[in-house]
Amino acid sequence: MSQAVGLLGQKDAIRFDLTRCGLQVEKAKVGPLGSDLFDSAVSVSSGPELEIWVLEFVDLGGDLRRDVWHAFINEVIASHKFIHEYGPRDTDQSISHVYGAHKGKERAITSAINSIARLQALQFMRKLLDDPIKLVQFSYLQNAPHGNIVCQTLAVNYWGGPLVTKVTGAGNQPAPGARPLDEIYEISNHVFDIDGSVYLQNWMRSPSWSSGSSINFWKNSSVKQGLVLSKNLVVANLTLVERAALMCKQKSQAVEKTQATIDAAMIKGIPSNIDLFKELMLPLTITAKNFERLRCWEEPHLTVSFLAIAYTIIFRNLLPYVFPISLTVLAAGMLTLKGLKEQGRLGRFFGKVTIRDQPPSNTIQKIIALKDAMRDMENYLQNLNVALLKIRTIFLSGQPQITTEVALVFLSSATILFIVPFKYILAFLLFDLFTRELEFRREMVKRFMTLVKERWDTIPAAPVVVLPFESDESKAANQRRETTEQAISEKFEQ
Repeated sequence: MSQAVGLLGQKDAIRFDLTRCGLQVEKAKVGPLGSDLFDSAVSVSSGPELEIWVLEFVDLGGDLRRDVWHAFINEVIASHKFIHEYGPRDTDQSISHVYGAHKGKERAITSAINSIARLQALQFMRKLLDDPIKLVQFSYLQNAPHGNIVCQTLAVNYWGGPLVTKVTGAGNQPAPGARPLDEIYEISNHVFDIDGSVYLQNWMRSPSWSSGSSINFWKNSSVKQGLVLSKNLVVANLTLVERAALMCKQKSQAVEKTQATIDAAMIKGIPSNIDLFKELMLPLTITAKNFERLRCWEEPHLTVSFLAIAYTIIFRNLLPYVFPISLTVLAAGMLTLKGLKEQGRLGRFFGKVTIRDQPPSNTIQKIIALKDAMRDMENYLQNLNVALLKIRTIFLSGQPQITTEVALVFLSSATILFIVPFKYILAFLLFDLFTRELEFRREMVKRFMTLVKERWDTIPAAPVVVLPFESDESKAANQRRETTEQAISEKFEQ
């Protein structure tokens, strides 16, 4: 329950139920007159169009107080979501068949209260060195890797227990053919804790129980090692909750380590990112330059050797083996590098990308560099859009003569592909590619490219219509006006 304070005094208190399903809590921005100026609030809502509860935390020293309260509210919502998803329903009669299961909801709520109390104590001690959401278990487990498995083990710990069987006396003999209650449960697909406590199958309503990681975890949990004193105390081994928490911790550390490398790669500044992109594309750039040198016959003996190998592959029908062999060579190279790196022969700095930092610049220079980069990007997008509009004109017959010529080229190419075997076509294309820079073809290729460029320049771009901006109110008004005009015209025609 909260009570807002305005300029004219306190307003009426508002009670918001945090135990409902579908609630969402987010960090929000607030400010005077409804502006989003200060990032110092928490909003709780149950839908995009429903009531939104906003709590503002004014703290000039930082946003720690807001983050802590965000963790408090999120933990309350997450704990009730955990109870609804992993616990039995209150009307489930099978709760009475498991000893202590009726206290499972109370145990879960107590665990959430303890998490909130620990977080509040750390806040008062000013010992919060990490995100507060990581210090409350149910909120953290919602997005943690394998957090659903930890939730499952917690559910088994809270609601699991020994089966309660009715003792039949001399006057209460079981009916003929009836089986005891514990025998019925033993043949079912229930989950058992390390001490034999049972968690019934009809309580497993969460979809996470059917995941592959969950099935593997519970399959391996049947192996008992060490001395089991209770489900929360095992000598020389770990309990189920400890196993799941350890696995979640290891996965979280791996994810955080990977995210740290990604954050380190997020370099600020457009020039630095361009330099990093050039460095990453350097292998492809070197490959393209070497191929261009082969194509231009700068080293004739290498070009002849390459063409001899290529034509041997084509005419010996070895093309189907090129791709598998390439993958095999790539895998062998990767494994070789892996072995050399494990042996320490590649050095500590192998694999790191190194670029030069940009020279120091003031704000005006940064703004000018950003403006130049945006202008270059705009020119590139304009040229790309013009090319796409010209292609649209060709395919939609905006220029009938060009459309006819392109269609005839497509038909001729299809006819050649139907008649001539593909290996001869590939050999001809390879011959054409490697003879364009030679003396006997250079002028012919230049004339052909000039003709193609002239024909491309004569193709008009498809017309583009830019409509004025319309808000939702103007759209609704236009629709009402069109509806009214249509009704008047229909009435006039009648």
